[in-house]
Amino acid sequence: MGPIHIGTLAYAYQVIDSVGPTDLLGSAQKSSLQIFKQYHPIDEELISRAPEFVFHHIGVSRDPVLLGTSQLTIVPTITVDECQGIDILLVPGPYLGNFELHPKHAELIRKHVGAGKLLWSTCTGASVIASTGVLDGKRATVNNLEYDWVRKRWPKVNWTREKKWIIDGNIWTGSGAYAATDMVAHWLKENYGQDILTEAAASLDYEARDADGLYTVFPQRFDSQGNKVSTHVFRYYNEE
Repeated sequence: MGPIHIGTLAYAYQVIDSVGPTDLLGSAQKSSLQIFKQYHPIDEELISRAPEFVFHHIGVSRDPVLLGTSQLTIVPTITVDECQGIDILLVPGPYLGNFELHPKHAELIRKHVGAGKLLWSTCTGASVIASTGVLDGKRATVNNLEYDWVRKRWPKVNWTREKKWIIDGNIWTGSGAYAATDMVAHWLKENYGQDILTEAAASLDYEARDADGLYTVFPQRFDSQGNKVSTHVFRYYNEE
């Protein structure tokens, strides 16, 4: 199987909305695990099951884009007109007050969803995809701070705050930047196994939560006194 192509729309989004999920994915891929194996033992069979990803940043043009936080500017790797073969589309969250989605990005979202391909939104990105009409009649969630504003603006969507992420067909919406990273962690676990997710998460010293926001994804650890201790176990070569 070839690599999975993941495309992120390039506009003024909050940086963590994109790099949180994509760094977790990048840490789960075969090439990363092979690097990690230089420093601690990883089973070759596990590495053989790991995916590979190619990350694309999709601009309306190739002009640099100033993101919404951290004074970070990116240069799109492809344009909407050049965009082909994207398997998963990631729609990160901008500041909604004065944000307008470019018509080319809107049409790309509609075509991607219409083709039955997987779409992820993070944080206020759910409002972005709602503006295209693809969420009409579907369940979705969004950042809790903007929930009421978004619910009133896009009333045809069945908005909910019951879960940290919502899956409705091929559209997955995460309620916040870290919740969406947890959502992608769930996708990794379901498609490639708990062990690959564990290796990726440990490399970031990150602990995923479930859809209720609880730390049940990884087995919890306790010392002999019953006190909770760090979830991840780090093993090294030549340990005594």
